Amino acid sequence: MSQLSRNDLLVEPEWLKTRLGQDNIRVLDCTTHMIAQPVGSSKIVSGLPDFLEGHIPGASHVDMATDLSDPDGPYPFTMLDSNQFVALMQRLGIKPSDHVVLYGRSAMSTITRAWAVLHVKGHEKVSILNGGWSAWVNAGGLVSTENLETKPSVYEISQPRFEHIVGLEEVRAAANRAPQTLINALTRVQFMGSDGAHYGRPGRIPGSLNVPARELFDLKTNRFVSADQMQALFKAAGVDLSQPTIHYCGGGIAASTSAFAQALLGRDNWAIYDHSLLQWSVQPDTPMVTG
Repeated sequence: MSQLSRNDLLVEPEWLKTRLGQDNIRVLDCTTHMIAQPVGSSKIVSGLPDFLEGHIPGASHVDMATDLSDPDGPYPFTMLDSNQFVALMQRLGIKPSDHVVLYGRSAMSTITRAWAVLHVKGHEKVSILNGGWSAWVNAGGLVSTENLETKPSVYEISQPRFEHIVGLEEVRAAANRAPQTLINALTRVQFMGSDGAHYGRPGRIPGSLNVPARELFDLKTNRFVSADQMQALFKAAGVDLSQPTIHYCGGGIAASTSAFAQALLGRDNWAIYDHSLLQWSVQPDTPMVTG
């Protein structure tokens, strides 16, 4: 399966405007608002009301918590299993050959998490609209308030990329100086354990390096920084992108942004710790460090 280039992974509004309405282009509005709590998982607010107020024509809305996570998972935002993913794609009317474009009004990490789900399950063509909803509107893109019904599709997973999701034992090994580099995608104060939300215990997994997700895109415009800026952020953190990496955060959401950035830089040797600190920080025998 061919890997998409940076230009395919991240598309501009003008690119989508010229292709909107084509049979093989499907657009998903992934707006899901996350409200950080002092301790534990963020509060989730559905973006469906925003979608109903206006969206890209032909788009469908998917919620990170209710559509793109396993409702029966042991932790919030658990990756969908294959059957759940197939059922979602069929309900949305998406075919394996479709090019899916993701956007939203919420923080970029909620959009990259949707990308991670589709990528891990092996959907071949998935792109993120750079700048999201605001970029679409500012570019003069059409706006619709219609909630179109979709015809169920036939969908099968052919070539999943399960190596991009890891669990507790793989992270234990990485913390014990395995070849993988652990990348913490939380803010710098959360990484230090000095401030901000934490997920049971403040701090980070020993041996981690810090590449904050929020520094990989502009918080006002939701546009990603340049490839050179991304390279510089990884380099400044001490990350050797030629080596395998495991990205983590609180629950696997911000980690999808730093993983997406690594993919944008042409590297496919990354994985996401799905349950992240929601799992790690409540275990009786997993170390955390601060400072």
